[in-house]
Amino acid sequence: MAQAVQEVPGGAVPRASLGDTLTLAFRRHPALLLRFAQTYGDRVYLRAPGFSIFFLFHPDDVRQVLVVQGNKFCKGMGVYMLSRLLGQGLLTSEGEYHKRQRLLIQPAFHRQRIASYATTMVDLAHQHAASWRDGAEVDMVSEMMAITFRVAGKTLFGEDVSADTATMREGMAASMQAFEQVGTSPWALQLERLPLPVMRRFFRAREKINAIVYRMIEEHRRSGDQGDILSMLLQVRDENGRGLNSEQVRDEVLTLLAAGHETTANALGWTWYLLAQHPEVRIKMQRLVDEVVGERLPTFEDLPRLAYVEQVLAESMRLYPPVWAFDRQAISDVRIGDLTIPGGTRVVVSQYVTHRDPRYYPDPERFDPERWTPEVRVERPKFAYFPFGGGSRLCIGESFAWTEGVLILATLARQWEASLVSPRPIEIEAAVTMRPRYGLRMILHARK
Repeated sequence: MAQAVQEVPGGAVPRASLGDTLTLAFRRHPALLLRFAQTYGDRVYLRAPGFSIFFLFHPDDVRQVLVVQGNKFCKGMGVYMLSRLLGQGLLTSEGEYHKRQRLLIQPAFHRQRIASYATTMVDLAHQHAASWRDGAEVDMVSEMMAITFRVAGKTLFGEDVSADTATMREGMAASMQAFEQVGTSPWALQLERLPLPVMRRFFRAREKINAIVYRMIEEHRRSGDQGDILSMLLQVRDENGRGLNSEQVRDEVLTLLAAGHETTANALGWTWYLLAQHPEVRIKMQRLVDEVVGERLPTFEDLPRLAYVEQVLAESMRLYPPVWAFDRQAISDVRIGDLTIPGGTRVVVSQYVTHRDPRYYPDPERFDPERWTPEVRVERPKFAYFPFGGGSRLCIGESFAWTEGVLILATLARQWEASLVSPRPIEIEAAVTMRPRYGLRMILHARK
């Protein structure tokens, strides 16, 4: 039960205990937020030296923050360290600049473009699975990461980036580590100025990544349209005939690369984990794939008939959303119902928590793809599920991600299944994305 409602800045809201507040400040974990919601209710206020936060878990409040009054909030400190790598890409930019960039980039994610990328997604998944061996032990998240990184490289740059993969993935890993250790702290601005080893690694990695991306930009300027996203970014013009300079293109390319491959890879990794624990779901999905595609590879046109594969992926992202929480900052005082959020205050919404609300998901810890039939979905509030955010900041690559996730899963499920090496629960590591802390060890099994 929630504790007694207290008066806090902005109104009457349950205020978390000092112990809970300090625990969250030093140990970010989705389970803590879930406990806050179960203890205090839909709204929680935290305060400690140097920061104060409102947590809003109800779908109606999430909608207010992301859509109805989204223009009254800006990105919070949670993206600060990301901007040190990504610059002013769509994920980190604000205001009119963000609006202009989004309009310019949107054509890269129209249905026709995504359809043209589908063959690449399937072919690269099929090629990767050709290296699998029956009975082999693998880290399934790493396997999925290898596929999605190649897909991102091919669709972004029009070429297989294998030669640069190690450098770019190491750079991304260094950036994520800096985000986890520094960027998520309430004192990120102060910590960044210290000569910390994690920051030195980050700055070195950023230089290497920049060198690769700027080289690719110049090569594309010389060679012209190659049918990839980078080519399109170099050609777009606004109503005044202005295009993007090399720095702006670099920011958007890195944003799409960083946001695109890791989120989908983690979603697929968690899906394999859940399928291993629920053979009845796996068998139903395999039978559907067999019925739809038979001996051939799946195509973009198969997607409507692969609806159950999408339901499996949707339920996986309900339980293990790749982005599990994010923050906003009120630009000025914002009124949400009977709550006034003072200007400058951080607001956090959490997919992990809202996706587990028993009011919308009975027996919420149960893995059940039947929650995603059209008849059931229509009964829930829209923001009871928001793995890709919402409003003007809705992930521009959402359709790309759904297409990629479903087609890769269907491609691999034609010939493969996997079992867990250990039956013990997997420990969650919650950083920019939600992933298994020590990887996901699984045994590959060729389907008979």
